[in-house]
Amino acid sequence: MAVTTQKGNEITNLDAVPSVPAETTKLHGRLRFAYFSHTQDGAGDATSSVEVARLPAGSVRVLGSLCRIKHNWTQGSATMDIGWDAYTDLDGSSVAADPNGMDDGINVDTAGTVSGICTAITTDNTKLFESKNKISIRLTSQDVAFAASSTVYGYIVYVVD
Repeated sequence: MAVTTQKGNEITNLDAVPSVPAETTKLHGRLRFAYFSHTQDGAGDATSSVEVARLPAGSVRVLGSLCRIKHNWTQGSATMDIGWDAYTDLDGSSVAADPNGMDDGINVDTAGTVSGICTAITTDNTKLFESKNKISIRLTSQDVAFAASSTVYGYIVYVVD
């Protein structure tokens, strides 16, 4: 073995001739967050959901490791899925809704906190959305009903600009 000095892909691109600048979702983007809170009004059957945030149009990278969700879904054996509604990407193609695209089957059987989402997506816990319109982020109780007065609040952290 030997000591090596290497460059990451983004630095290699910046040093290329001509330089290949990184998108703002990778370099010099602005960190933003979408705070949300919700109290369930009446009971909801299994697969009920709540829209908790709308991300802006354009290129937006959700930083799952910085997101947090505090929940009190007062129903036994509950799991939470985190996903998005259908949207149109930048080239005009339709992207299907994916109710568990960001995380699937988070155990919310008892009140608690989910620190970090997007674990179902990539090894770096991020999700890049590129859309012509705003993207709705949705929490879904797939397996059991929502009890009346169940609560959820938290924030989605993302990079934009």
